Amino acid sequence: MKLVIDANIVISAALNFEGTTRELIFFEDIELFAPDFLLSELEKHRLSLIEKSKVSERDFDLTVSIILSKIKLISYSEFNSFLEKAREICLDLNDEEYFALSLSLNIPIWSDDKDLKKQNVVKVISTKELIEILGI
Repeated sequence: MKLVIDANIVISAALNFEGTTRELIFFEDIELFAPDFLLSELEKHRLSLIEKSKVSERDFDLTVSIILSKIKLISYSEFNSFLEKAREICLDLNDEEYFALSLSLNIPIWSDDKDLKKQNVVKVISTKELIEILGI
């Protein structure tokens, strides 16, 4: 299954060492994609996330690096032609690149942000729904 992974899922996996979200990221049958914008989002919140994780900077950075190794980062230039349509359906400008990438690849977004479901163009799958789909 191919999915565009939202930053909130990556952050959840980075903060919860024993969580299901992290297990799903490394699930064999899941192929993950994200706009390279994800890196700047993670960097923007890095210090507060380190504080929340209660681990050292080094351990946090290593964890994020391992998670990112499972995600194919896609350059803005590869999906920017879908930004206009993404802006029409996306309520939050911070999510427009995820929508544009989803439209470009014609695959769902994996996100636990309920606001992303307030449209009917792009399929958005929550972690709970993903677990049900995979039957695990």
